[in-house]
Amino acid sequence: MRISELYGPGRPVFSFEFFPPRTDAGFAALYRTVAELKRLNPDFVSVTWGAGGSTRRKTVDIVIRIQQDIGVTPLAHLSCIGSTPEQLARTLDRLETAGIENVLALGGDRPPDYAAPPGAFNHANELAAFIRSRWSFCLGGACYPETHPAAPSPEADLANLVRKVDAGIEFLITQLFFDNTDYFAFVERARRAGIEAPIVPGIMPIISIASVRRVTSLCGAAIPVELERALAVVEHDDALTMQVGVEWATRQCRELLDRGVPGIHFYTLNKSPATRSIFQSLLEE
Repeated sequence: MRISELYGPGRPVFSFEFFPPRTDAGFAALYRTVAELKRLNPDFVSVTWGAGGSTRRKTVDIVIRIQQDIGVTPLAHLSCIGSTPEQLARTLDRLETAGIENVLALGGDRPPDYAAPPGAFNHANELAAFIRSRWSFCLGGACYPETHPAAPSPEADLANLVRKVDAGIEFLITQLFFDNTDYFAFVERARRAGIEAPIVPGIMPIISIASVRRVTSLCGAAIPVELERALAVVEHDDALTMQVGVEWATRQCRELLDRGVPGIHFYTLNKSPATRSIFQSLLEE
């Protein structure tokens, strides 16, 4: 299934994101989580690519298993950071041979003291153009409602996004955000810039203070004052923190769906309870 064909008039598209674990126990837990969330009938699931390409083999192995053994459409993340064009070509050939149809083309996060391999691409639009030149994957891309942390300005960030879409990106998934106002304002700016691709909101249910601090420090997402205050009251209790996070994300999703978003992409952090709770609340309406 080519993911871009899912977006359009009708019901919203739901998807979940996972990351490659570092241990055998983590892999066992991941596949249990994927199997549990499969019961919610997601339209697809995505698997991330480690910083500097550190998990490239694991990402490919996981997406192939998800498609062949679990029976869910996967979206393979692919970053140009840390890989030569030849390495990327081998990865793309393997994905194609395995019947994987969907790739999320990313610039990637540069590790400290990053030294690019010979001939490496620097930006997602270069990677997207490279993939388009030889393969027929359905290509997704990332975008930042609150501006990419490395961009000099929102205008420069949007110009980069236009170049990415022009290079062949068919749908966009946003970085996580906690204020829907940021999403809708970004979509409006993107449409004015001529971007017509579906822009799918990415939602991360907060499951612990430590995880949300770590993630927001990396991606630059702001925590609204109301949410910050609610989290401060429960910060020493993970169960109550997750309850606050689920309630906030559920309210976000309700408003997003009421206003006609093309779908919702959940950043699961390889856990299923929070996402299941949100789904159950949405289905009860």
